[in-house]
Amino acid sequence: MKRGELILFIFLAWLSSAAVAQDRRNHFNDPFLPVTSAMPGCPVPEGPMFTPEQVRAEAHVRAQHGGSCFRSGRCRLPNSYLYDKEIIPRMVSYLQQDGRFNNTSVWVLGERRLVTLMGCVQTQEQARAMEQAVMLVDDVMGVVNYLSVGTTAKPKYGVAAAGPKTAR
Repeated sequence: MKRGELILFIFLAWLSSAAVAQDRRNHFNDPFLPVTSAMPGCPVPEGPMFTPEQVRAEAHVRAQHGGSCFRSGRCRLPNSYLYDKEIIPRMVSYLQQDGRFNNTSVWVLGERRLVTLMGCVQTQEQARAMEQAVMLVDDVMGVVNYLSVGTTAKPKYGVAAAGPKTAR
């Protein structure tokens, strides 16, 4: 292989690997929605982003976890992931209408009837109150609370790389 061909080959290999690394998206269509946006400067969560390699690794786990709920009799639907697309919009509406959380910046992710809360709240009590409110929503199995008090704490979740995403 000539030097020019080798350089071209290395460049094309690098370009190909960079494209694959950037091909991160919500392959499973997990519901990820904004709830509130009253705290400017709150770190915006990245959301459920997967590379094609991560999708292959995750697919088996999701099939097992999703179906075990039905097989054990804890779910009426054949896969627990089927609940999420209905739970999350209902939960967003509930939290927005509640009124206690209007001064926060929060995003929610649904995955296997588990709701992940990400963003910023005013107080630790407000974070606990939001977690308790989410548990009242029908079909929610659990809550992962990644809420931070204020906007300066290091977030407990992956942060979006760029682009101004705002909550409603």
